[in-house]
Formats: sequence, C-alpha cells, structure tokens
Amino acid sequence: MIYCLVLPGMLLSGCEETAFVPKPRAYNRIELPAHEYQQVADSYPYYFEYSQHATVEKDSSWMSEPYWIHLNYKDLGADVQLTYKAINKDESRLRELLEDAYKLTVKHQIKAYAIDESILQTPKGHVAVIAELSGEVPSQFQFYTTDSIDHFLRGALYFPTATKNDSLLPVIDFIKVDIVHLLNTLEWTK
Repeated sequence: MIYCLVLPGMLLSGCEETAFVPKPRAYNRIELPAHEYQQVADSYPYYFEYSQHATVEKDSSWMSEPYWIHLNYKDLGADVQLTYKAINKDESRLRELLEDAYKLTVKHQIKAYAIDESILQTPKGHVAVIAELSGEVPSQFQFYTTDSIDHFLRGALYFPTATKNDSLLPVIDFIKVDIVHLLNTLEWTK
C-alpha cells in the first residue's frame, strides 16, 4: 500500500522541469593578427622595425625626454614604453643607466614570482638584456641595450588593465615576438 502512494509521488516529482543552469564564464577568445613590421621614422638616433599593429606615440609624461616613445597596441590594450639616453662616451653615465635599468626591474620583485634574465645577441652584433617577469606585475617584459659608448635604449611592456596576467599570456607572448624583432633590427643612426 505504501508503494502505491510513494511510487506515483516519485514519478510526478521526476517530471518537473528544471531551470537551465549556465556554465561559468570563460576567458574571451583573443584573435591575434599575423606579425607584420614597418620602419620607425628616421628622426630618431635609433632605427628598428616595429609591429604594424602598433602606433608610435611621443611620450607625453612630465619627465619625458627627446626620443622617448610608446609603441601603442590599441587593439590589444598594450603599451611598450621606450626610453633613450645618450651616453656621450661617459662611463659613469653608462654605469648609472645600467643601475637604473636593474632597479626598475627589481622594483617589481614584490609581486613577481620570478624574474628571468637572459642575454640576446642580435644578428647586427648588439647585446640586449631581457627580463621576463612572472606573477601579477605591471610590466611582464623589460629589456635594455647599449653600444656602451653613445647610446642606451630601455623598454618595458605594460598593460593598463586590471586583467590577470595569465589571461593576457597570449598577448604578452605575441608582443614579446615583436620586441625581439625590434631588438634584432635595431641600429644606431647618430
């Protein structure tokens, strides 16, 4: 008798329509373009090829100096800041610039899981020091190069966003390729 009462109740409750439960949000798909390059204007004391997906903008900060520029990747939400300093055969100035570059990288150590430095020997014979930073740091990729006599160029990749770096990894890797191409085509002009 109990089965006669319980069985129909179970059958009726099993026929109820359940509400749709959406899946959790996923990361946006990032469509990355092909790597294509163009030459920087010849009005700088350096020459290199940079991505056609970036625009060259003069640094407009209060402390900017001549020949400081930004490579702005508007569609990717990234900015590569380049700062140039003349050395003028001054060894103490070179040491100061090298120390500053080191300090600017180490400053991220508070949030970085790791800072991996490597040396890049370019086809043109230049040497560049590259620092790749892991973790939730504001700049994930930094570099500097110099001829040790007249020129010093430092660069850093920034994303002005609160997005987690693991979500930005495809874009970071894309721009790293562009930066290495920039370094491989770099020449001093003045």
